[in-house]
Amino acid sequence: MTISHPEHVTARLHSAAHRPSAATGADPVLSRLAAPPAALDLLAESHRTLDRARSLADPLERYAAAHLAALRTVAAVLAVRGRPEKSERRRRAIRSAWEVLPEVAPELAEWAPYFAAGARRRAAAEAGIRGAASARDADDLIRNSALFLRLVERLLGLRAAPPAPRLPLDGLDGEGADRDGAGGESGADTGTREAG
Repeated sequence: MTISHPEHVTARLHSAAHRPSAATGADPVLSRLAAPPAALDLLAESHRTLDRARSLADPLERYAAAHLAALRTVAAVLAVRGRPEKSERRRRAIRSAWEVLPEVAPELAEWAPYFAAGARRRAAAEAGIRGAASARDADDLIRNSALFLRLVERLLGLRAAPPAPRLPLDGLDGEGADRDGAGGESGADTGTREAG
């Protein structure tokens, strides 16, 4: 194979290497370094909120938590791609994240009406109005919020850092650990002390 114009090919390869790709994702290290810390925090919080939603028994609580996870995910998109409004009038107007999403991430526009429609239902679920969301509604929203989160992470080339594994002493608030961080008491002693 002969390349007649190597400088053009090299330039294309170079620009492709530095352009995030939706299919393959950007270099995760460079993306994490360039990403606003708030976006990474929001994605991590979205994962935690989804995990919590899956563990709840009440469909209303599950629905509200799943919608909150989606809201945190869209907030991460806005943290990365959001831009200040140029118009004074639009700057003063309060707009939901779902209204802004199609402007900053057109590739996610189809999700905006779906989650925007769930906002009123989420408010009713948070208010404890029975019938605001069924178990099926909650399951569907959890599944769709998880899918939306994965799509956003792929689109932005970001992945929230996995939570640190919990250590046996995490819940003790420092009482059961020596100054050097090693556990100073057995679990039985700690339980007795906390109970007393």
